Amino acid sequence: MDRTLIEKVTSMVLEELKVEQHSASVKPPASMRMVKIYNNLNTKPTFGEVTDTTRSDEEAIEEPTFYSTVASPKNKEKLLENQEKTPARIGIGRAGVRPKTNALLKFRLDHAAAVDAVYGKVTEDLLSRMKWFSVQTSTETQEEYIRRPDLGRKLNEDSKKLIESQCEKNPQVQIVISDGLSSEAIEQNAEDVYLSLSQSLNQLGFQTGTPFFVKNGRVAVMDEIGELLQPDVIILLIGERPGLISAESLSAYICYQPRKGTIEADRMVVSNIHRGGIPPAEAGAYLGNVIKKVLTFKASGVSLLQKEK
Repeated sequence: MDRTLIEKVTSMVLEELKVEQHSASVKPPASMRMVKIYNNLNTKPTFGEVTDTTRSDEEAIEEPTFYSTVASPKNKEKLLENQEKTPARIGIGRAGVRPKTNALLKFRLDHAAAVDAVYGKVTEDLLSRMKWFSVQTSTETQEEYIRRPDLGRKLNEDSKKLIESQCEKNPQVQIVISDGLSSEAIEQNAEDVYLSLSQSLNQLGFQTGTPFFVKNGRVAVMDEIGELLQPDVIILLIGERPGLISAESLSAYICYQPRKGTIEADRMVVSNIHRGGIPPAEAGAYLGNVIKKVLTFKASGVSLLQKEK
């Protein structure tokens, strides 16, 4: 997305999220609360034979047309209702005991995309453009990263030294980016989320540290980073485990003063950040407001919920 547009979107979302000083909760915009997906095509299915969908120039084209391959469902209305509620593969039809060819090919394509996301690499072009230096966890290969989650929670010694030499100490907010289980999530979403988040934090008056990229990171790597840099808050933008619906979904984990021994209940997450879920630019703006709450209450996760009561 164009940077000027990201700035406009961020300002609009921040304006929406303004609340009274005495309010103890922040409601996200509608797009954050509920995302409606019709099988990733944003449309309602029709049934029966495929018909000519050509429209005259005078007719408005609102959405693409999706056709269910179940020609005569017993309960058309219920199937339609269910397909509106989930992007899962329901109502795809059968040819005997097998899925139909198009459905099977789509399944294999989505599975291949998920595998590529796990084994792919974040490009040097993105890291260079965003000026993120790169460090490595204790994993040496992608296979080891998948088999040994514990090694993805630890930085190697060279990376620790690089972080200590390159990063500002004791920032209010430290932004970290990691490929996690989806390099494609970083390629497609991290730039927009980061730019929007940075603008949001700047407008809210918070000091940010030196951002950097962690290759083969797991969520708890933020604990070791917390020990090194001693920030008040760490936000980790990390690729989610890819599925057959989306292979490019990003999560943002937030923790107040993460250190060795931090329990999972003290972390909080905003997930499903991608073009078919929470729009990246809106997510970045919203995350800034979440961090504001974390810094205000000096807590995150379950502890934050308890303090808000």
